[in-house]
Amino acid sequence: MNLTLWIAAGLLGAVALAGGVSKTFIPKERLAAQHGGEWTQGASPGFIRTLGVLEILAAAGLILPAVLDIAPVMVPVTAVCWVALMVGAMITHGRLGQYGLVLLNSVYLALAVFIAWGRLGPWPFGG
Repeated sequence: MNLTLWIAAGLLGAVALAGGVSKTFIPKERLAAQHGGEWTQGASPGFIRTLGVLEILAAAGLILPAVLDIAPVMVPVTAVCWVALMVGAMITHGRLGQYGLVLLNSVYLALAVFIAWGRLGPWPFGG
């Protein structure tokens, strides 16, 4: 199960990194023109970049604490924070009628719940 939790954290970390880099470095106009990026039309560039930076930090928080063995409890804490982010994403995409993206966000949410449950419960690091 430890390997499965690592794989889930790696997948979620890759998703967070890709989303974070795009929101941080791609201009708002280009994001708004892509499918799934329509929500950025009503958001300020600073808000979009802030979300991007948070996603990059989430990518780091899902992997680095355990790899470096420095406060590995931050992995499940980051996963719980990702759950909150995905709830917001699901609400946003739902309001725009983008139900396919709501479903995708729910998959990411489920991965985060799995990581948080596994690392806070039966399979903690160093346990």
